[in-house]
Amino acid sequence: MLSKKAKYVIKTLILLGKQAEGVLLLGSQIAEMENIPKKSLESILVELKKAGYIFSKKGTGGGYLLAKPLTEIFLIDVVRFADGPIAQVSCASAFHYRRCEECSVEETCSIRDLYLEIWAADVKILSSTSIADMIKKEVSLSKKMELVLS
Repeated sequence: MLSKKAKYVIKTLILLGKQAEGVLLLGSQIAEMENIPKKSLESILVELKKAGYIFSKKGTGGGYLLAKPLTEIFLIDVVRFADGPIAQVSCASAFHYRRCEECSVEETCSIRDLYLEIWAADVKILSSTSIADMIKKEVSLSKKMELVLS
């Protein structure tokens, strides 16, 4: 399950990605526009800056902007950054593998096999989806909504 933190990170990156080139947003603006608690956002912004996803400028005219092109920020990296392992069970994790205590023969475990398939599908989708793709998806969904409402 995607954590609230991961959702906040993705929403922050999308919002920053929607801004015109060179336009900075204050943390308070991000929090208000995306309905993210200020305390949570403050720590997320520090982590995003340390990880090289965003740049910050202090003082008058300061704020935050993306440090990488939209097309180079992929959800696989963002989700791992925010939540850690992609796999929902430790025995199906690529980077955080841990054998299940209750499993006597891992190779014949149908639960593990199913979750390896789920993990592979998740990795495929997340690896091929950038923040730019997410912005395009939002535009497309907004257009669909407009058609439904009209």
